[in-house]
Amino acid sequence: MPGLAKYFVAIAAVGIGGYYYYYGDVAKMSDEDYKSAGSVYDFTVKDNAGNDVKLDKYKGHPLLIVNIASKCGLTKNNYQKITQLKEKYYEQGLRILSFPCNQFGGQMPEANGEEMVCHLRDAKADVGDVFAKINVNGKDADPLYKYLKHKQGGTLGDAIKWNFTKFLVDKNGQPVKRYSPTTDPMDIAQDIEKYL
Repeated sequence: MPGLAKYFVAIAAVGIGGYYYYYGDVAKMSDEDYKSAGSVYDFTVKDNAGNDVKLDKYKGHPLLIVNIASKCGLTKNNYQKITQLKEKYYEQGLRILSFPCNQFGGQMPEANGEEMVCHLRDAKADVGDVFAKINVNGKDADPLYKYLKHKQGGTLGDAIKWNFTKFLVDKNGQPVKRYSPTTDPMDIAQDIEKYL
């Protein structure tokens, strides 16, 4: 029996060690700024040219935040409809923040800068303010996306499931709703109107 006890202790030690190796930063994550952030205005992101952008510049505006991709089966419809949302609601205050992401099937291969600008121009996609490419999942996920997922969890876990997941944020910078990648952007219009 003592030999068996040593065996279980050894297994437990390996399990704990393995857990710490892979998830050791979980303890640190609980102290990360994103969990104590009061709103999206507490975050700074990089624009497509690599410059810092403080999101408090959007105070007083409802926001639609979306992770975009160029080679996805959802791209054409989302680019078209997000462009329509911008045209319809920009003058009333809506701001759209688009974050290119290459985490899902490598479907956003374009580089930041001119290549991204040219791609969106060629696609006739006016998808609002376009920022630098980011990760939306994993330990390297952008803090803004960690915050959005923390505030608006998803179905079957909080991870972003695919390109074109959308978050609606009110005028106070509070995430109020999350939409799946397959939600047609125009189906969000009624919700947007509540927060204009």
